[in-house]
Amino acid sequence: MLKFYYAPKSCALASHIALEEAGAAYETVRLDLAANQQRTPDYTAINPKARVPALETERGVLTETPAILAFIAQTHPAARLAPFDDPFAFAEIQAFNAYLCATLHVAHAHKYRGYRWADEESSFADMRRAAPRAVGACFALIESTFFKGPWVMGGSYTICDPYLFTVSNWLEEDGVDPRLVPRIIDHRSRMAERPAVRRALAAEA
Repeated sequence: MLKFYYAPKSCALASHIALEEAGAAYETVRLDLAANQQRTPDYTAINPKARVPALETERGVLTETPAILAFIAQTHPAARLAPFDDPFAFAEIQAFNAYLCATLHVAHAHKYRGYRWADEESSFADMRRAAPRAVGACFALIESTFFKGPWVMGGSYTICDPYLFTVSNWLEEDGVDPRLVPRIIDHRSRMAERPAVRRALAAEA
C-alpha cells in the first residue's frame, strides 16, 4: 500500500486529490509544519528535503508534486488522469505542472520563506511586497495562455486540475485580485464540487 505524507494547506493537496480521483489504496501520515515535524530525523530519513509531499511506494519514496502526480496517473490508468497514448499531450501536462512547481510556487514562497534566498529583514520585506505582482503575473499567464478550458488541458480532466486548484486557493492570500482571473476562479469553483476533492479536503481539515 502507498503511504502519503502531507501537511494541511500545502501543495500536497494536489497529490491527495489525485490519489482520491484514482481510487488508490493508500494511507496518510499528517505532518505539522508549524511544529517542524518535517525536520525530525524520522521524516528526513524518508525525505531528506524536509518538505511535503512524499509518497512511499514499494520501490522507494517519490517527492516533488509533478513526479507524484505522474506516478499516480501512470499506476492507475483506469482513472484516465493523463493521455499516455499521446506523448506530446503528456509532455504538455508535464510542462504545465512543472511551471506551477518551479515558477508559481517559488513566487508564492518568496512572501513567506524569504530566508531561503536572503538574510536581511529589508530583503524579506521587499520580497513580500513583490509577491502579489510576481504571483499575479503567473496566474495571468495561465489565464490567458495555458488554460484551455473547461479543464486545464481542454475537455478532459487530468492531473493538472488538482494542482491548479491547490495553488489557486492561495490567490487571495497572495494579494492577487481573483476578478482578474475569472476562468481560474470558475475552475476552482467546479473543482470544489468534485467528490474526490471534497474527500481530500475533509481528510485534511
